[in-house]
Amino acid sequence: MSAKAFDAIVVGAGQAGTPLAGRLNAAGMKVALIERKLVGGTCVNTGCIPTKTMVASAYAAHLARRAADYGVTVSGEVGVDYKAIKARKDKVSGASRTGLETWIAGMEGCTLFRGHARFESANTVRVGDELLTAPKIFLNTGGRASVPDLPGVHDIPYLTNSSMMDLDVLPSHLIVVGGSYISLEFAQMFRRFGSEVTVIEKAPRLTGREDEDTSAAILSILENEGIAVHVGAGDISFAKQGSGIAVTFAADKPAAVGSHVLLALGRVPNTDDLGLDKAGIAVDQRGFVVVDDQLRTNVPGIWAMGDCNGKGAFTHTSYNDFEIVAANLLDNDPRKVSDRIEAYALYIDPPLGRCGMTEAAVKKSGRRALVGQRPMTRVGRAVEKGETQGFMKILADADTGEILGCSVLGPGGDEAIHCVLDLMYAKAPISTLARAMHIHPNVSELLPTIAQELKPLT
Repeated sequence: MSAKAFDAIVVGAGQAGTPLAGRLNAAGMKVALIERKLVGGTCVNTGCIPTKTMVASAYAAHLARRAADYGVTVSGEVGVDYKAIKARKDKVSGASRTGLETWIAGMEGCTLFRGHARFESANTVRVGDELLTAPKIFLNTGGRASVPDLPGVHDIPYLTNSSMMDLDVLPSHLIVVGGSYISLEFAQMFRRFGSEVTVIEKAPRLTGREDEDTSAAILSILENEGIAVHVGAGDISFAKQGSGIAVTFAADKPAAVGSHVLLALGRVPNTDDLGLDKAGIAVDQRGFVVVDDQLRTNVPGIWAMGDCNGKGAFTHTSYNDFEIVAANLLDNDPRKVSDRIEAYALYIDPPLGRCGMTEAAVKKSGRRALVGQRPMTRVGRAVEKGETQGFMKILADADTGEILGCSVLGPGGDEAIHCVLDLMYAKAPISTLARAMHIHPNVSELLPTIAQELKPLT
């Protein structure tokens, strides 16, 4: 069989692959875009869009239950129609996927192949019965939930972040194994839908990459909503118990018995079944494709973007990967991965927005630093909204004034953080933030105030 020739092959129609196919096509290239499951990748189908749609429903239920706090009368008990919540989620997610599919179909020089791509050589890929060849190949194959080989885990009907999206019944008791970002979003969401929720984490605290004060505040937020949290759970095992599932996590404590179990224990790259060895593409010990600062693999003419390269596990890092590759290839703009500043959000309520270094990282660096912090109880906008959990923290270099990092855990924290992130990209000193006039009343208006009140970090 002779191979079909293209100028470029993009493997994976996720948040980097799809826009890159569009840029390459607009540049006059003949492009093959390959997707084995759903166009849009994790973000559109099982990640950001569907989960944040459900987070919005959970917030509406939570606010309705608090109506009396605002002097609003709601007659009767606040109910949750989980099938309607799922239908709304499916509609929003489906519309996004359909929009992408329509866009791809309108690209005259782009062909979408449905199926599992496997390398046969460094410039040849097979998809089912089709053999495709191109001098440029781009990987955007994403990742999936990790399922560690814990005792009894394969004897129970566990859920992952993906299969949670197909769940059409509300769990009576959801046990979430894992205490990081995905797990905590689901934990709070389903608690607000009416489920009993238990979180089990093997580490000494939740969200281990955050500072201890942030982890403690997140724990308080969850426990205030009636979520049972167990940390330091060393020996986790699973077993069926009647119609439920028992999760044992400590020798001196009784097992938690729930109706459903969600495993949220990290993610692994989708690289193990691509035939990378036939192309000579190097991967690291965890299976991530090894790339340089411009996302080139060790094989000339092959790039890797998104979750499969280990350079970030977010939609925004994946899209930024696309921008870096496109800038270098098409715009004569030598952008690099190392140019970007770490930034992300945790979408519990209130959300956490984070950018730059944590306090722990700054201390470890050994540099002299300044820190400023303010609880949301002293932020007027938060008080007015009746949402005073959390705090804001800013870190700066004591010698240069460089802004090192910021955390905003509170109402609008995922938006307010960009006030600081943008200044960091502009390489503006902390004095620029201190002298800025922000709009009142607003959560972010306290960021300049904090910048004026920095003290030595000890």
